[in-house]
Amino acid sequence: MPEGELGERTEKPTARKLTQARTKGQVPKSTDLGGAVMLLAATLMVAMGGWWIHEGFLAAMITLLDMSRFEGGVTTASLGPSFKFAMAQAAMIMVPILLAAFLVAYLSQVVQVGFLFTLKPIQPKLSNLSPLSGLKKIFGIRGQVKTITATAKLIVMVAVAVVAIKVRLSALAALPFLSARQALRVVAQMGVELALILVLLLIFIALFDYLYQRWQHTRDLMMTKQEIKDERRSMEGDPQLKGRRFKMYQEIVMQQITAAVPKADVIVNNPEHFSVAIAYDTEGLGAPRVVAKGVDFAAMRIRHVAALHDVPMVVRPPLARALYRGTEVGDEIAPEHYEAVAEILAYVYQIDQRAGRSERFANRTPQPAGV
Repeated sequence: MPEGELGERTEKPTARKLTQARTKGQVPKSTDLGGAVMLLAATLMVAMGGWWIHEGFLAAMITLLDMSRFEGGVTTASLGPSFKFAMAQAAMIMVPILLAAFLVAYLSQVVQVGFLFTLKPIQPKLSNLSPLSGLKKIFGIRGQVKTITATAKLIVMVAVAVVAIKVRLSALAALPFLSARQALRVVAQMGVELALILVLLLIFIALFDYLYQRWQHTRDLMMTKQEIKDERRSMEGDPQLKGRRFKMYQEIVMQQITAAVPKADVIVNNPEHFSVAIAYDTEGLGAPRVVAKGVDFAAMRIRHVAALHDVPMVVRPPLARALYRGTEVGDEIAPEHYEAVAEILAYVYQIDQRAGRSERFANRTPQPAGV
């Protein structure tokens, strides 16, 4: 048996398999990328609003540490308003930064997986309570890869931070000779620069993690050749059943042709593909009707039955194509075909009368009344 038939997952997942996985919340995404982008947004907010943040925290610290405001001594009652003011100042500073970071992190997830809402990942499963499953997640290959990756990231980030601090040792050594405001500004600047370096490094690592997650997601959803066959069968139906249905449909069409063609007055043919059987009732007030039509094999069947029952046949390729495509079986022909069909019927009536077959058209007139 060829490779892939024994259960090996050698085929890429189909669109249906990917869609089913997505509805279950199984999508390729990197949590590290979302966290790194969030930290980048927070760092940029701090860097751009440094003066505003500095002044806000300074005002909060002065309010808390200004002892001249507590004439009667520091008590719980006197400390309350100062503490509330300091917390309000801190909230005014931190809330916009946290909101911006959350919004950017949310957008990073949308960019990775698109808009998706599903509750299936948080639905309780008994398999999640199994200690064996938990141990497999921790000590399995995927768990080991995560542990090694996290350790490597920590080592790289610590190394980068150490190097960055060593480069700025001279500036740190000069801090005791600066005023409190100047020292705070230097420390804040160094902190923002170091944070930007680490965040950019995290984003670089997270991009590789995102590519790995996409590869791992595709690998997890790989399919066997048999699974693809089963999926195609479920979508398109069993080929054997479809074959039987098609055969039954052909038999019904052939029976209809066999019953309808002998009652026709003329067969309009396109010798290569199309045949249309037309019947006209002079006692009625309607136009000629299409009683049977077919293409290729069905057209050959119409011509064969017509020959067995001496039904006249004429070759009019454009008219045959137009009638086949524009008129359903049982419907009257369209007005634009009246003249052409009337000429054919009149011609056929005359030919049959000359040949002595007038009984077929005993009630016919040379020019069809409905036309």
